[in-house]
Amino acid sequence: MIEISFNGRGGQGVVIASQILGTAFFKAGYYPQCYSVFGGERRGAPLASFLRVDNQKILLKCEIKHPNELLCFDDSLFDPQEVRAQLLPGGSILINTRKGPEVFSDLARDFKVGIIDGLAVSHNVGLGGFFNTIMVGAYGAFTGNIGLDPIVEAVMEMAPVKPELNADGSRAAFEGVTIVEPTNPTGGAHG
Repeated sequence: MIEISFNGRGGQGVVIASQILGTAFFKAGYYPQCYSVFGGERRGAPLASFLRVDNQKILLKCEIKHPNELLCFDDSLFDPQEVRAQLLPGGSILINTRKGPEVFSDLARDFKVGIIDGLAVSHNVGLGGFFNTIMVGAYGAFTGNIGLDPIVEAVMEMAPVKPELNADGSRAAFEGVTIVEPTNPTGGAHG
């Protein structure tokens, strides 16, 4: 079973992204279970959404406290200490950021780390500042857990507006993820 946490802010499409990815997994023959945690938050307030995926029916009905994978939609919410406390050892984290890979190379010693500038990709394909479907496409390429076809199919079905542009964004992101290389304690890259 894969347990995924989506962290971001209200208005970034975090909840819709988790639902789209869950639908993509369903289309690929898996069993998804998706839920979100938020109250009366408004646009810009931190929130989380969660997704479990398995190749058999999921009977587990409890909170995901230590996910295998984390999608961080807003790098201002990114805290390496929290990631280390939350993410399972050897887990994966995909970060939407304009920062370079060197910023995250220390974290890459313990986790698989990927970065993408979702905002730049969304502008390049004509989506303006909306990048939730970009993160879904990037997830597929980064983890290898799901192919591009079910992602695009789910995006076309579920994107609330501009499904073609959102699908284009997912495709572009599938090709645009940067894998962060770890550094050793002296600062050089592992060779």
